[in-house]
Amino acid sequence: MRGRIAATVTLVCLRLTAVAAAGDDLLPADVSIETAVDHYRDAGMTEAGVEAAQTIDDDAWLRRIMLDLAGRVPTLRELEEFRSSDAVDKRAAVVDQLVQSPDFAFHLRNELDLQLLAKIREDGEWRSYLLAATRENRAWDRIFREVMLPEREKPDEKGAGAFLRERVKEIDDLTNDTASLFFGVNISCAKCHDHPLVADWLQDHYFGMTSFFKRTYRTKQGMLAERFEGDVKFTTVAGEEKPAAFMFLTGTAIEEPPRELSDEEKEKIQQAIQQAEKEDNADPPPLPEFSPRTELVRLAVEDAEQNFLARNMVNRTWARLMGRGLVHPLDQMHSENPASHPELLNWLARDFASHGYDLRRLIRGIVLSETYARDTRWTGESEPPADELFAVGIPRPLTPRQLALSLTISTSNPEQLPGLEKPEDWPQRRENLENQANGMASLIEIPEDGFQVSVEEALLFSNSQRIENDYLHDGGDKLVGNLKAIEDDRELIGTLLEAVLSRPPTEEEIAACTDYLAARPDRRVAGIQQLTWALLTTPEFRFNH
Repeated sequence: MRGRIAATVTLVCLRLTAVAAAGDDLLPADVSIETAVDHYRDAGMTEAGVEAAQTIDDDAWLRRIMLDLAGRVPTLRELEEFRSSDAVDKRAAVVDQLVQSPDFAFHLRNELDLQLLAKIREDGEWRSYLLAATRENRAWDRIFREVMLPEREKPDEKGAGAFLRERVKEIDDLTNDTASLFFGVNISCAKCHDHPLVADWLQDHYFGMTSFFKRTYRTKQGMLAERFEGDVKFTTVAGEEKPAAFMFLTGTAIEEPPRELSDEEKEKIQQAIQQAEKEDNADPPPLPEFSPRTELVRLAVEDAEQNFLARNMVNRTWARLMGRGLVHPLDQMHSENPASHPELLNWLARDFASHGYDLRRLIRGIVLSETYARDTRWTGESEPPADELFAVGIPRPLTPRQLALSLTISTSNPEQLPGLEKPEDWPQRRENLENQANGMASLIEIPEDGFQVSVEEALLFSNSQRIENDYLHDGGDKLVGNLKAIEDDRELIGTLLEAVLSRPPTEEEIAACTDYLAARPDRRVAGIQQLTWALLTTPEFRFNH
């Protein structure tokens, strides 16, 4: 414990030093992402006087990368083919193959949905919009623009408006969620007064952000639009009523140009808006020349100093792949909570923006780093390094869709699943897998910091007929059906563990499983089902490690 405290104190000192040096030159722009990641991570470890954990072996790495890039565990054939490859750069080859695969687009869609909407509701049209975006490798700033301005950017596509549509009736939710999820800033504490702990955030910032959404409304058809007028006023702590400017988080404000509309024109516009709000068959409402949300998008994209849009997405992507953010918590990006590696965050944000907000490129670079490939087990003699140093891998609970898809893949007949080279029908098969996973995913808790398996999930796996019917029956399309035809126990147990846990069994596991089956000579299939169930409920299966 004493060593852990000392490491934490050292880390705090390193953060302060790094903040003071934040203006120093960064690594050149032509350095690869993986090189920059390892350079800054190694520098932090050197300053803290710690060593890194070992690099994980091929089996563990393939499972990790498949969960992170494909959203599922590897098939048995994928595992066998990766093991047998003698290519020097076979890890890079798999990454390059995966980021171009249908699996990558589906999984990135699922992750963006989880970030932006899934905690509120399931929306099929929204998910279809996101899938089209990830298949196209659409730039993040473009997705941001389409989500914030659906009536202008995607007028014929209802799905793009879901982020706004589900929050528009509660302007505080719309303000807070936009600031948090797109910019990494929780400004909710600055609504009633200037933030008591963070000098960065004033009431002007909160209501400045609110002003961009004040005029937004939802039509009867479920589309988004903006009124031609509507201002925000707020009361300061001193009791003064104050008009809010259209002000971004950087403090940059814009003036609304004067409008010259006749009374007749105003009445016509108001009637069109009222019809759009009340009638299913109303014509699309008129678009005002001055659009507050358009100005918000412009200010966010043009923000080259704070770079909130790029920094937030880099930080959230890093957290998804590495177990915690460079800034953590993820919505606390402010001066009182500096990044663990400020130069790395600045370099990655600069690189991300300068390369067209390319999420595929960002993800590829991070997962090719040595930092990404560190073992989650610490075997050193000293206390394990602090998580913020990223010297040791951090286990991550599977998301509901990762878990549901992995349950399906690992319990399917391995002979019916493809290897690394996918057949032409794989996009459709993957979509079918996604649809099959919907029901199970809806029953799984979305993990937060400090995740522990809930009582509800434990009862689901222990008592639900769904688990037995969907994953443990002995039909020819299932793993249990494949295993029951194997007479040799060692071969059976090896196939079982490699299909479920993506690794070979230890001798102790072979002995224990052999004894378990031997004790049930008249119930061999039931014994195989029980062993499969036991592996599916282990922490080793439940986490990405």
